[in-house]
Amino acid sequence: MLKGYVPPYNATVVQKLLDQGAILMGKTNLDEFAMGSGSTDGVFGPVKNPWSYSKQYREKRKQKPHGEKEDSNWLITGGSSGGSAAAVAAFTCFAALGSDTGGSTRNPAAHCGVVGFKPSYGLVSRHGLIPLVNSMDVPGILTRCVDDAALVLGVLAGHDPKDSTTVQDPVKPFTLPTLTDVSKLCIGIPKEYLAPELSSEVRSFWSKAANLFESEGAKVIEVSLPHTSYSIVCYHVLCTSEVASNMARFDGLEYGHRCDIDVSTEAMYAATRREGFNDVVRGRILSGNFFLLKENYENYFIKAQKVRRLIANDFVNVFNSGVDVLLTPTTLSDAVPYLEFIKEDNRTRSAQDDIFTQAVNMAGLPAVSVPVALSNQGLPIGLQFIGRAFRDQQLLTIAKWFEKQVQFPVIQLQELMDDCSSVFEIEKLGSVSLKQ
Repeated sequence: MLKGYVPPYNATVVQKLLDQGAILMGKTNLDEFAMGSGSTDGVFGPVKNPWSYSKQYREKRKQKPHGEKEDSNWLITGGSSGGSAAAVAAFTCFAALGSDTGGSTRNPAAHCGVVGFKPSYGLVSRHGLIPLVNSMDVPGILTRCVDDAALVLGVLAGHDPKDSTTVQDPVKPFTLPTLTDVSKLCIGIPKEYLAPELSSEVRSFWSKAANLFESEGAKVIEVSLPHTSYSIVCYHVLCTSEVASNMARFDGLEYGHRCDIDVSTEAMYAATRREGFNDVVRGRILSGNFFLLKENYENYFIKAQKVRRLIANDFVNVFNSGVDVLLTPTTLSDAVPYLEFIKEDNRTRSAQDDIFTQAVNMAGLPAVSVPVALSNQGLPIGLQFIGRAFRDQQLLTIAKWFEKQVQFPVIQLQELMDDCSSVFEIEKLGSVSLKQ
């Protein structure tokens, strides 16, 4: 829909980074209009996970017989901001921006072994971010360590006159203190997040992380978020409803793609949207318009808004009971191969993969996914910390302490590096011979 479109202005987050001297490396790939959880439905094709080419994963794979071609066996990055996570994981940039509506920054961060941070709703400006769900969207930050995420947040946070949902209070850049004593902390483990689909490996690392906090003197308690089971359905209704509203701006008149049909304005609208959107986007628009029909509005949209309030109140009650942060899984398992992932349709996959992440967006809370360890396959697994609204600094401070304890291994792309260095050598020889 926006092929060849050059925006006339920068998003506030981009402009703030440029103002501080950051260098923009380029734009990253993602699911079309950020609708997906695998980064497999982008207009530029799917995003490949750098860990597919890591020494850790390849060594584990050699032990297993496999008939398929190496080329088709790459892993997904998770989504929707998979290109941003892949860019950071592959050492091509210091940090990358994503968007987080239901976990779109934290999900790929977990699969790519990087830190994915979703700030509190209203802390970072959404001006210039193409909206998916206005009431949940937040620009996300992807980095290789928690300190870097805090550094980027310090640049991005604060009021923006172009976005009325941002906080009015001035936000000062901060450096994270080094936490040495966690004995005064209370860590909550939501029992509803023990989903039947959760892989045994993720469950094991989740349990070990809780034990780590306990062994260091922190109080670890089981808590309940009773309305969790309704959150996926509630999220789907609200998400598609807002999508139907937001996507109405892409009509072929003002900007973006326009079809050649000139029979009538209505025909031009319809054909433009048919050509410009993929199946996933069209499906969500149709669902949303159904929920917003006059006869369905009370039964679906209003009901979902009420359930959303109950979900948000669950978090409020838990934090009011003395819990400092919640510790949960980020994803159900480590990254799966692309061919495995596409066996299910986009909607089913999104419902499965956003299970631990989207409730946070409905409540507007900050959350961060931190890589914890490698699975038996040599792939990253991440865990999520959820904090109180606008206590982003406290959340990142705890995440930094945890990151230091687990010492997640660096991705080893040695074979690729060797290949690259040999290419550079050949080019150097070529350039030398040309000069002669």
